[in-house]
Amino acid sequence: MSEGGSSGGERISAAEVIAALSLATDLSIGFDFEHGLRSTLVAVRLAERLDVDRETAAHSYYACLLQQVGCTADIHLRAKILGDTREVVKNHLMPVWFGEPREVIAALARSVAPDAALPIRAIHMARKVPQAARVMPRVDVACREVARMLIERLGLPASIGALFAYVDERWDGKGPTKAKGDGIPLAMRIAHVARDIDVQRVLGGADLAAAVVGERAGSALDPAIAARFVEEAEAILAIHDQVPVWNQTLACEPAPRVVLEHGEIDRALSAMGDFADLVCPFLAGHSAGVAKLASRAAEGCGFDEGEVTAVRRAALVQDVGRVAVPVPIWEKPGPLTAGEWERVRLHPYYTERVLSRSPFLAALAPVATAHHERLDGSGYHRGVRGGSLTPAARLLAAADAYQAMTEPRPHREAFPPERAAEVISEEARAGRLDADAVGAVLEAAGQQAPPIERPAGLTEREVEVVAQLARGLQTKEVAHALGISVKTADRHIQNAYRKIGVSTRAAVAVFAMEHGLTAWGELPIGSGAGRS
Repeated sequence: MSEGGSSGGERISAAEVIAALSLATDLSIGFDFEHGLRSTLVAVRLAERLDVDRETAAHSYYACLLQQVGCTADIHLRAKILGDTREVVKNHLMPVWFGEPREVIAALARSVAPDAALPIRAIHMARKVPQAARVMPRVDVACREVARMLIERLGLPASIGALFAYVDERWDGKGPTKAKGDGIPLAMRIAHVARDIDVQRVLGGADLAAAVVGERAGSALDPAIAARFVEEAEAILAIHDQVPVWNQTLACEPAPRVVLEHGEIDRALSAMGDFADLVCPFLAGHSAGVAKLASRAAEGCGFDEGEVTAVRRAALVQDVGRVAVPVPIWEKPGPLTAGEWERVRLHPYYTERVLSRSPFLAALAPVATAHHERLDGSGYHRGVRGGSLTPAARLLAAADAYQAMTEPRPHREAFPPERAAEVISEEARAGRLDADAVGAVLEAAGQQAPPIERPAGLTEREVEVVAQLARGLQTKEVAHALGISVKTADRHIQNAYRKIGVSTRAAVAVFAMEHGLTAWGELPIGSGAGRS
């Protein structure tokens, strides 16, 4: 990571990647698109009026942009209780996002079977409340841990990741760890106020934002920061309509600006891919797996170094739009309805929307968003034909198809490599995938991986355990899958947690994806047919 200017070479502002990821978090949670960007503009203006030091101003900026970056951690567990979490946020939680705990609980209660008769709702609530009490605290810990891990990979200093221990805290001490008042870093307190300001502005304009933030002063929100906003709400909320919010947000990044170079860029893009893959345990490591396979195949095809790099990076970010699709769809074990399938078909479109603002990322979009297109026009989301698909796009489509086949999904088991090779070859013979691209991918997939030293000092057995945890298996299931006792499995799990330095399955999943430990083994998953 470099800060400020440097000479020559490939470089991108870290804020470009981070702001794009902020757009993805808006899609994942159900917030208004560009909520994170607008909130960050507010945070910068609050920091200026509070006359904070340069470090606090920078921390406020990044903390606000990334405040929800851990939102995909264990989101499938939230979905088991709440259903489509995006709809729950949009229809019930938005007004009370920083409200009193009792308001949040009441909003969640209203979200349970909202269209059902009262007796049916009562039954649902009686079942879900104990589940929520058991699951949600651990999910919140996972979100904080994953946020810290992703932020480090985005090229930001550890001091910013450390702020996220306080991301769910409240001024009055009613948050998870009971941190309160000045015990919460000033940068995070500014980010909290800024986020609530934009939520309320979307719901009812500047007047509602000022009224609600004023009411929450001294409870969820720092009263001094809230008061400063109420005094100058109109000026703080002024948006220059002639300049895109994206441009305004990047322009106000505090100096010295963080710049990513060379391998740092790939590390940041892999963080984006892992953020998206976390939406479902079955997807863990998919983006990284496609990137590895596609780059090997590109080398085999004689692509030059720049082209190989572009294919690899396109693969890393190809599925960031997955987060816009409700989690229950990715987790569904049976056939999709027409409506569900249509939402799946749109995820490359959302990838394009996330990537298109950044000139650097936009250059990856034509290949990244074509990974489900087919030569005969039967693919999605555009349904273009072969003449419109570049060699890089054809290669990525073949690599994605093969990689997906070798991974299990809720509706089917993983294909053995030999069977995946047969199917992808059939796709080429049918004119849907490029035959040369398929040949290159299959050749790349047949290469034997060299022996590697395991990260964090993990043993071979602990690596196997980590791979199972990344897939969402519980201790008993890990024991069954590996043919060991529950006690032994638990010992390996605890050892792995200790060596990696985390305490949640979601954080282990991020570690496993980052270090390539998610190769699929034999898992106890039901069979099915359909989508990849």
